[in-house]
Amino acid sequence: MDGLLNIYKERGFTSHDVVAKLRGILKQKKIGHTGTLDPDAEGVLPVCLGKATKVCELLADKNKTYRAVLLLGIETDTQDVTGQITARSSADVDEESVREAVLSFIGPYAQVPPMYSALKVGGKKLYELARQGKEIERAARPVTIHEIVIEKVELPRVTLTVTCSKGTYIRTLCHDIGKKLGCGGCMESLVRVRVAGFRMEDALTLSQVELLRDEGVLEEELISIDSLFQEYPAYLAAKGTEKLLYNGNPLKLSELDRREEDRTGTDISEETENESEEKIRLYDRHGQFMGIYSFDEAIRRYRPVKLFFTVSDGGMEERQWK
Repeated sequence: MDGLLNIYKERGFTSHDVVAKLRGILKQKKIGHTGTLDPDAEGVLPVCLGKATKVCELLADKNKTYRAVLLLGIETDTQDVTGQITARSSADVDEESVREAVLSFIGPYAQVPPMYSALKVGGKKLYELARQGKEIERAARPVTIHEIVIEKVELPRVTLTVTCSKGTYIRTLCHDIGKKLGCGGCMESLVRVRVAGFRMEDALTLSQVELLRDEGVLEEELISIDSLFQEYPAYLAAKGTEKLLYNGNPLKLSELDRREEDRTGTDISEETENESEEKIRLYDRHGQFMGIYSFDEAIRRYRPVKLFFTVSDGGMEERQWK
């Protein structure tokens, strides 16, 4: 299978567990996920199958939305309720102060990653050092909190929906909000509700995937690779370009035809001033998605950026192109 599945990672599973279980369910080795969720977190985990594993990194870079419960008055070594309590207070704060502190984190934010994380320093994962009782200095990393919606305030708990950039630790955000309020805080629960266009309400549990497999309809839930690139106009390679196309060579403007179902906007064959900035989705004459191409002003051709395709050579066989 080549494509993506929107999986709902249940609490107690690691992201690696989900991939391992899917390998067994689908009898397929080439599977990857698009951004780790902690074992106690749950929610959206897009999983890439076959050729779609080439987009794992792309999706990992996308903005994500989480629903979290912040528990004020408690600090832990892991910055969530699973850790050892390191400080406790009465959390004597009012709702107005809480709202002001929470919303102050919207925008660019220098976040110090937690010790209990998979980031590596000196070849060692931070959580491995933390388990040895070691704490080392970590450089703050730039992240962006695009939006925070305060869903509920029932002190000492605050329910938040946070949309943020890649690399953001929501438990660290909870910890930092608690620090700003002077009472401490940690994350009590976390659900990832969205990754790019993948939404929680559309996600499948592993048991649902098994059921759909047994019913023979799982492929209907498969998300195509090209659907991730709908912002780019779609073109067909013209007749006579097959050799160039399957060898990953650049193509001239005259060697591209706009797909009939996607004839909107300006045709690139008109050689507009913006074409050097334009990327396109390219398909072969059979409608097979070839990949993403970008215009190279120096050679006046469209050059492949990322290729996803199979060609027939006595059987379906994946060709690797550089």
